Amino acid sequence: MNLIKIIKANGEKVPFDVEKLKTSLKRAGATEKIVEQITTEISNSLFEGMHTKEIYKKAFALLKKGDRSQAARYHLKKGIQQLGPSGFPFEKYLSEILKSEGYKVKTGQIIAGQCVSHEIDVIAEKDNNHFMIECKFHSQSGRKCNVKIPLYIHSRFLDVEKKWKKKKGHDSKFHQGWVATNSKFTSDAIQYGKCTGMYLLSWNYPSKGSLKERIDASGLHPVTCLTTLTKREKQALLDKMIVLCMDLCNNEKILPGIGLSESRVQKVMKEAKALCKV
Repeated sequence: MNLIKIIKANGEKVPFDVEKLKTSLKRAGATEKIVEQITTEISNSLFEGMHTKEIYKKAFALLKKGDRSQAARYHLKKGIQQLGPSGFPFEKYLSEILKSEGYKVKTGQIIAGQCVSHEIDVIAEKDNNHFMIECKFHSQSGRKCNVKIPLYIHSRFLDVEKKWKKKKGHDSKFHQGWVATNSKFTSDAIQYGKCTGMYLLSWNYPSKGSLKERIDASGLHPVTCLTTLTKREKQALLDKMIVLCMDLCNNEKILPGIGLSESRVQKVMKEAKALCKV
């Protein structure tokens, strides 16, 4: 089975890894029995050159038949990709995750640098640390942030840092620039980040504290994960700046406000509450 080559979103051919599939299903909350059933069915339908997109769709459909909240968790990465196209909902989503970790955050700030002013996606503070965070959102699978991104963000951060250090009380603070993305970084981008002291955050980087791990720890899922909502309904929520399933769990009146019937509201709320563990 491991000799069967499948095609990733970036076009790369790799051997099918059944353990990777099992891990993603377990992370979604599927039982051992369900995991075995799904991996067996998918393994039996594999063929040379099959796309990972097809494998994902099949696993997602099988999960959805049993437990929609598990399917929603499995849909997490795709759900985040649906936060576009402007990228602002992703900034808001990241800020909510940081808030859950104890950070004080502000989004969409105009910050004066030593030379020019900069529009910064997220400013975060915690303890004696001050962070300038730029978000790079990709709505397509297979996209990566190359070294040009941290190069550009680092130059902006250095300009802002010079100004920050002149402020009262900032001389003793730790300042750092971040680049956060919902996709991945190239090896050159990671190398540059390490060399300059920038913090890079992506779906699977760093190995401890990746975006995926932070979401799992916070339990904050975007409304775009929900399998009981249509694409139009998800966009209607995003247009109202409703990004989190937790927002729905805290206020059931939101859903009738975008035109859902009472029966639909109940179905969506059941799935949302399972994700929010309410």
